[in-house]
Amino acid sequence: MPELPEVETTLRGIAPHILNQKITQVIVRQPKLRWKMPDDLVQILQGQVVRHCRRRAKYLLIELDAGVLMIHLGMSGSLRIFHGRQPEAGKHDHFDAIFADGTLLRYHDPRRFGAILWLAGVAEHHDLLKNLGVEPLSDEFTASYLLNQLRGKNRAIKLMIMDNAIVVGVGNIYANESLFQAALLPNRPANSLSLNDCENLVSAIKHILQRAIETGGSTLRDFVNSDGKSGYFQQEYKVYGRAGETCKMCGSLIEKTVLGQRGTFYCANCQK
Repeated sequence: MPELPEVETTLRGIAPHILNQKITQVIVRQPKLRWKMPDDLVQILQGQVVRHCRRRAKYLLIELDAGVLMIHLGMSGSLRIFHGRQPEAGKHDHFDAIFADGTLLRYHDPRRFGAILWLAGVAEHHDLLKNLGVEPLSDEFTASYLLNQLRGKNRAIKLMIMDNAIVVGVGNIYANESLFQAALLPNRPANSLSLNDCENLVSAIKHILQRAIETGGSTLRDFVNSDGKSGYFQQEYKVYGRAGETCKMCGSLIEKTVLGQRGTFYCANCQK
């Protein structure tokens, strides 16, 4: 599933090509994704100009004059940019937006768990966005903020940092890697963390996510970025997917458990 770094990579890949461009044609081949596209989406989008592109959590927000096109990549979705001759659409190419300069933005989704939604109002008022926590790379995500969110909570710290009501976009891979960098066991009770622990964890989350963005995200199942290239952050994994292998820091064996039904990897020697 594309996580925050993959979505941010996609945003940075498509935005320069569509910003301030006018949509001249829209093609919907399969409207039934996770939620059905609006019946009048073609009519709504044609003639609109892209004014701004941004990300909120794992949602891509393409702001137009009349509202916001909100895209979620689901389990296997991707957005691609094409210039010049338009390639023939494949079985899983469900949506095209064609711009005045000939640029083609194509949504591809084999599993159809993604979404393309239209918001006539403010994006943050939508039910899918209004209860989200802070962005992990923002100035709002601080050690003090995290410590306050953890007070009185004895859930495993890994589950807390993966809770989108607290902080968005820290998926399973990045939670594992961040906790390793912060030297914290993933099953440690959240309310046992000190301010110093929170400082280390916030710093680790920001560093891991930024590094993943710089390297194009992680190749997981079907993810490709806007150029069709896979991410390379998986080459830097310290613990994720490495159960039974030696820790790159101390030589102990990486262990695996399950938290919240997700595979959880750690070094019992390096993490406390």
